Amino acid sequence: MALTATIYNFDIELANVDRNVYQTLALRVAQQPSETEEYLLTRVIAYCLEYAEGIAFSRGIAEPDEPPLAVRDLTGALQLWVEFGSPDAARMHKASKAAPRVAIYTHKDPLQLLRQYAGERIHRAEEIGLFAVDRDLLAALIARLDRRMSFQLSVMESHLYFTIDGEAADGAVVRHTLVPAG
Repeated sequence: MALTATIYNFDIELANVDRNVYQTLALRVAQQPSETEEYLLTRVIAYCLEYAEGIAFSRGIAEPDEPPLAVRDLTGALQLWVEFGSPDAARMHKASKAAPRVAIYTHKDPLQLLRQYAGERIHRAEEIGLFAVDRDLLAALIARLDRRMSFQLSVMESHLYFTIDGEAADGAVVRHTLVPAG
C-alpha cells in the first residue's frame, strides 16, 4: 500500500518589514512521505519570505519540470522560480534561463551546496540567491509542529521572529551567492 501525503494547515500573520508585506495567510501544504519536517518548514518559510501576488506551490512530483514554488504575473509569465533543499546544477541552469529571478531555500549546510555547484555551468549563477534557514530555528519549529498551526511571523533584516501559542522562536535566513566574489 502506497503512503499518502500528510496535509498541514498553517494560519499565518505575516509582517515582513524588509519587504513591506503585511498579510494574513492560510496555507494548506502537503508533506510527501519522503519529505522531512525540515524540508516542509523550509517550504513554508520560503513562501512567507517570497510572498507576492501570484505565488503558488506546484503540484510537486506530479509536475517535475515546474518550479516547486513560483510567482507568476497576471499574464501567467514566470517571475520567480524557487527551489528547496539541494537541487542539482542542471536544474538551476534551467531555472535561471526560465525565470528573471531564481532562489534556493535550504535547510542543509549551504557550504556543501556551494561546493556541489563549484565549476558547474549555471546560467546567471551570480544572480541566484541561496538562502540558508537557521537549523536551530527549524528544530524549535519542529518541536511545535502540528497539522493545524497558527503563528505570527515577523521579518526584520533577514531575521525571523515566530510566535506560536505565546512562545517565541527566532533565527536568521542567511543569503549566500553561488559565485564567489572576485
